[in-house]
Amino acid sequence: MTLESNIHPFENYSGSSRLAKPGFVVLLLVVVSVFALIAAKMQLLGIGVLFGLFLGVVYLYLLFTKPIIGLYTSVALSFILIGMGRYVKDVQVGLGMDAILILTYLALIMNKFRERVNWAPAAKDITFLAFIWLCYSLFEIVNPEAHSMAAWFSGRGVSVYMFLLVPLTLMFINSNRKLDFFLYVWGTFSILASLKGIMQLKFGVDYAEQAWLNEGNYKTHILFGKLRVFSFLSDAGQFGGNQAYTAVVATIYSMAIKNNKPKKLFFVAVAILGFYGMIISGTRGAISIPLAGFMTFFVLRKNIKVLSYGVALLALVFIFFRFTTIGQGNDQIRRMRTAFDPNDASLQVRLDNQKLLKKYLASRPFGGGIGHGGVKAQRYLPNAFLSQVATDSWYVLVWVEQGIVGLLLHLFILFYTVGKASYKVMFKIRDPLLKLKIAALISGMVGVMAASYGNAVLGGMPTGILIYISMAVMLNSEMLDIPKEEIQPNPIKIKN
Repeated sequence: MTLESNIHPFENYSGSSRLAKPGFVVLLLVVVSVFALIAAKMQLLGIGVLFGLFLGVVYLYLLFTKPIIGLYTSVALSFILIGMGRYVKDVQVGLGMDAILILTYLALIMNKFRERVNWAPAAKDITFLAFIWLCYSLFEIVNPEAHSMAAWFSGRGVSVYMFLLVPLTLMFINSNRKLDFFLYVWGTFSILASLKGIMQLKFGVDYAEQAWLNEGNYKTHILFGKLRVFSFLSDAGQFGGNQAYTAVVATIYSMAIKNNKPKKLFFVAVAILGFYGMIISGTRGAISIPLAGFMTFFVLRKNIKVLSYGVALLALVFIFFRFTTIGQGNDQIRRMRTAFDPNDASLQVRLDNQKLLKKYLASRPFGGGIGHGGVKAQRYLPNAFLSQVATDSWYVLVWVEQGIVGLLLHLFILFYTVGKASYKVMFKIRDPLLKLKIAALISGMVGVMAASYGNAVLGGMPTGILIYISMAVMLNSEMLDIPKEEIQPNPIKIKN
């Protein structure tokens, strides 16, 4: 084998050696001339376009050099894509997620072009389950009840994103450092989302957000003259649910941080702003995320004393909302309190809708087709029965679109993941700090699963993207665990 064959395709001749090649010099002159012409003709706009192209080229270089950047980018995009749609009209911004995931796979393949990609790390049970879920979703295309391919494409994220993200996560996140960076990206954009939400609450919405409200969204986002904060996410329900989810994960994760005060303070800040975001969103169902999430964490600790204190604390929270009127003058607290009222009018409407859907779906075990359920389907099927009935709940939406068969398969995947990951935390993982990290992801996921009964939280962005990545990490924890002989007697001294 020659020396040249061992050179990485992205590490061939560079720097001054390239200038000795006439072809490169000519190409450089052509590129500079074209850029100068664009800048001269389009002036300020042209400079902006050139700067954007430059950043794009730099990003692509970094992506193809380190493909894991694509996974981190998908997390960032999951937060901002929907919000971008309010400012960029007539552009399918949602395709940005598809594009970055496909580019990441391409970068992974090209990065290992000479030595071939070793897909063994992705050969896990969660990948197999994601593939089955994808196959079932593809089957829904030929569901006789489905009448719109465009509707299916709009709901593709329910399976396609899981199938694409799980293998990438298994391939890339194989160390505590990479897991930490994933959580840093998540936490950073969660902070930005909360800060944007605070701006909406204190200073009002901007022109694009006002236009979005005027399209009819004011009916669900302005109640009794008060704004339900939605930040730059899809809606207040997704904002409140995701911020509560993030707060639970960040709170528990901060406990696993030792001897790094700035890092600990960062995740504490993420948690505090996350809980505040949950409150100002006015999303009542989001309160179930910390309740179910922290209860799960207390169980995972396998400590009777901790469990007792935890149950007592959660009981006090329940009593505060259910049996007192403390803080009733606060709009956010007053709305949260209605989530504990079994006679709430909104709850009764949801139950009535579920009765209608149960009768309709009794003879349709595969549902009405992906993208065909709920008021969102009116864009494709304005006169269909299923598009006239609000689904609200994530599980009701899956049931409506994919039938009882799809719902059972979906629930099996979720509970299998939580069950197996919990077993690992309680009996398999040796590193006490890794136990806390994985327990944080499990607890957050259980909280989202609980909240998804009342709101369509789980499948939306960014929550769905974060859940899919977390599922892969939770079931691949052995890659992050330290060897038994390296465990120190005092867990505080362990460094990741």
